[in-house]
Amino acid sequence: MATSPNDRRIDYIELGVADLERSKAFYGSAFGWTFTDYGPTYCEFADGRLTGGFTTATPARPGGPLVILYADDLADMQRRVEAAGGRISKPIFSFPGGRRFHFLDPDGYELAIWSKDR
Repeated sequence: MATSPNDRRIDYIELGVADLERSKAFYGSAFGWTFTDYGPTYCEFADGRLTGGFTTATPARPGGPLVILYADDLADMQRRVEAAGGRISKPIFSFPGGRRFHFLDPDGYELAIWSKDR
């Protein structure tokens, strides 16, 4: 099966924040980022090269954003993560535009993998 150029690569950075408006004001003022709101608990940011998100749906993680990878085949990627020793911390769930799951690596770092709805 052919894969996309984005398969198994870092695709998105997500930061848990306490206040979306405060975060938007800070990053917009300091760095000129732009924002797209997706409801009361989530907004996407763009810095001109990379996109990411701010969310109040998960606790703020001082010192560490959530790194999100992309996968063409989400179920296969979950099997690969588990086979390599990763532990699923949040099973596959849907969100506007796709589905994703979270996992813990052997050192306890939480990462996520997403895929577009097909």
